[in-house]
Amino acid sequence: MPTAPSLAFFLSAAGTRVRYDNFHLGFQQLVRRAGLKARSAHCRPRPHDLRDSFAVRTLIGWYRDGADVEAMLPRLSTYLGHLHPANTYWYLSAAPELLGLAAERLAPTGEAHR
Repeated sequence: MPTAPSLAFFLSAAGTRVRYDNFHLGFQQLVRRAGLKARSAHCRPRPHDLRDSFAVRTLIGWYRDGADVEAMLPRLSTYLGHLHPANTYWYLSAAPELLGLAAERLAPTGEAHR
């Protein structure tokens, strides 16, 4: 593909930014082909879930690797398009595993599971 005129991550065959409605349709086709089923009318696979999963998995990896998550958070915030790292902190409470890892980091040694 020639150099794309857009800095967007998802590009069309023409190298332009993919419109959300087209992306959403393509995503739903992939979900159907993969055999993923909605849990309910309000709980179904959505394109935004990819973003959320990426953010949570990135944070979990940083905690497990012993990284300085507070120092790394502005990078993740920038990648996600958040203006302030504070807008990214909600991911800490969005996943129980991530919340547990953060709590262990904050607790004095040996007191995380009381």
